[in-house]
Amino acid sequence: MGEKEKRGAAVTGGVPDEIEVRDPISAPGADGKPVRATRRFPMFTRDTARPEGGGRAAPRNAPAPARQWPILAVLCTVGLGLLLTAFDAFRLGTILIGSALLAGALLRWLVPDVGMLAVRSRFTDMVTYIALGSAIVLLALMAQPKPLLEIPFLKDTLHFTVGDETG
Repeated sequence: MGEKEKRGAAVTGGVPDEIEVRDPISAPGADGKPVRATRRFPMFTRDTARPEGGGRAAPRNAPAPARQWPILAVLCTVGLGLLLTAFDAFRLGTILIGSALLAGALLRWLVPDVGMLAVRSRFTDMVTYIALGSAIVLLALMAQPKPLLEIPFLKDTLHFTVGDETG
């Protein structure tokens, strides 16, 4: 068989011993089936894993809102906080928003299946919810006028960074 015939047979599949490797990072294994030759990820993702705890929070035959009650509880509380903020209750509304995120972290820790509240791993979700919720609550407590929480070294830090412009 000439070189040209070999190439034609490989392209058309005429020779049964040759296999076609579709993925550029795979190679034929000992049994002739393609196997991954490198540890690099494939060019196209074919499937993704659901996050840990990303199952339904209620049985399949329950209505959709009941299946996703954890995220609905957090979102409704955040919506109520935004509504209060819009109606000029800034401090109460923002504290409610931060508290909703902290409650989301608590739900993510305690409830085994939280539905769409699970975005990444349990640890990453909890750290993110706690950090954002705490920051929002602390900023709401320190907001002017009449802050409910005063941190003394922050005032000194502000004076140090701004400096005295009169000299």
